[in-house]
Amino acid sequence: MGLRKRLMRCFGLGGEEAVPEEKQEPAAAEKRPGGGAKPKLRRLSTANLRSLSLQDLSRKLETTRLHAFTLDELKAATKNFSAANFLGEGGFGPVYKGFVDGRLRPGLEPQHVAVKYLDLESDGVQGHREWLAEVVYLGMLSHPHLVKLVGFCNEDDQRMLVYEYMPRGSLENHLFKNLLASLPWSTRLKIAVGAAKGLAFLHEAETPVIYRDFKASNILLDSDYTAKLSDFGLAKEGPKGDATHVTTRVMGTHGYAAPEYILTGHLTARSDVYSFGVVLLELLTGRRSVDKRRRGREQNLVDWARPYLRRADRLHRFMDPSLESQYSSRAAEAAAKVAHQCLQSVPKARPTMRDVVAALEPLLALDDDVPMGPFVFTVGAAEAAPARVVAGVVEAAAAAANANEEEAEAGSRQGKRHVMSAVHAESPLRYASAVKRPESPPTLSRA
Repeated sequence: MGLRKRLMRCFGLGGEEAVPEEKQEPAAAEKRPGGGAKPKLRRLSTANLRSLSLQDLSRKLETTRLHAFTLDELKAATKNFSAANFLGEGGFGPVYKGFVDGRLRPGLEPQHVAVKYLDLESDGVQGHREWLAEVVYLGMLSHPHLVKLVGFCNEDDQRMLVYEYMPRGSLENHLFKNLLASLPWSTRLKIAVGAAKGLAFLHEAETPVIYRDFKASNILLDSDYTAKLSDFGLAKEGPKGDATHVTTRVMGTHGYAAPEYILTGHLTARSDVYSFGVVLLELLTGRRSVDKRRRGREQNLVDWARPYLRRADRLHRFMDPSLESQYSSRAAEAAAKVAHQCLQSVPKARPTMRDVVAALEPLLALDDDVPMGPFVFTVGAAEAAPARVVAGVVEAAAAAANANEEEAEAGSRQGKRHVMSAVHAESPLRYASAVKRPESPPTLSRA
C-alpha cells in the first residue's frame, strides 16, 4: 500500500470537516518540536491535522520516522497477541509484549516493544482522538524522560501503538502492587527527578504542552529505573498569546487533578505541577492518592498529608513504613516541602517544573545522614534450609576462633604450645568446612 493511501486510512482523511479549536475534545491538540537548546513545538491541533493536504501530512509524518505497521506484522511480533505476551490492561486497552527486527521489516532495529491495542467498539471517536494525539505528540517529541513511540498501526477498525518496551513496568506497580520488595529511597528520588524533567521539557516548549494526566501508572521505568512519561492521549496545547489558561472539558484521574481545573475547567501548566505534587506524596508515603479502604480523612492522600508536610518533627509519621527509616532525613524533609509547594491551592503559588527539578536534583547526593541498618547474610533460595546450619556454624566458629586466641596467649605464657594444636583439632571450623556451601558465597546486604 502506498504512503498516501496508508496515511489516508490511518488518519481518516477525505471530506471530513475541520473542527474549530475551541470546540475540540480535550485530547485533540498536538505539537511539534523545532529543535535547539530550548525545545520548540510547532502548533498543530488534531483539527488542523485532519484538514491538511496529503502532501503536507506526508512531510510532517516523515520527520517522525515512525513505522506504519500492518496488522499481520504486529501479529507476528506478538505471536498473534498471545496470552503469554499479555502485559496488562490500561485505559487505552490491552498491552502485549512483542519483538521486532529486520526480518519483520528491513532496516528495523531489533528490539522488544509494547503494543497497545485500542478497542474502538468501547472507546469510539474519543478513543480515536486519543490514539491520534499519541501518534502526533510522541512521534514529534523526543526526550530521555518521554517513552519512545516506535510506530503505529491502522487497518480498518484496528488502532495500535508500538512503544519501546519498558522492562520495569509502571511506578504504580512498584509502589502499590509489589508486595515482595519496596523501592529504596534513592530510587524513589531518581524517579521523581526524571518525571519532573519530563514535565519541564513539555512545559518549556515554545508552544507549551500540558500533559493533563500525570499519575503513577503513566510513569514507566526502564531497566535502571529511569522514569519516562507515557500515554499522551489527554495532552493539550497550552494557552496562546495573552491567554492565561485553556478551557476544556474536565478529564483526567480522580485524586491527581488540580482543584481549580476540576471546578472551572481552566487548564494551565500549574495543573500538571499539582499532579506532580500528588505523585511525589505517593513516593514519600507509599500511599495511593485515593484509597477507599482507609477511614475518613485518610482516604484522600493530600488531605491526610497536609498537616505533616512542613513539620520535620512529624516526618516519621508521614514516611512510608516499608522504607524502614533507611532514608536521608534532610532529603525527605526537603522533598516534603517541594510537595507542599506543588499542592498550593492557588495555581500561581506553585513552582514551575524547572524550579521543582532544581530543588529535587541536589537531594540525590544527600546520603550522609542515612541511618545504618543491621547487616544480614543473604543466601540463594535453594539453600534456605542449610543456611541456618551454616549461620550457626559460622557463629560457633567465630566464638571458637576467639577462644583459640586466648588459649594461645595463655599457652605461650606457660610454655605449653601443645594446647594450641589440640584446640585447633577440635575447632568447629573443621566441621564448617564439611557443611555443603551455597553455590555462590553469601553476600552482605543492608536490611
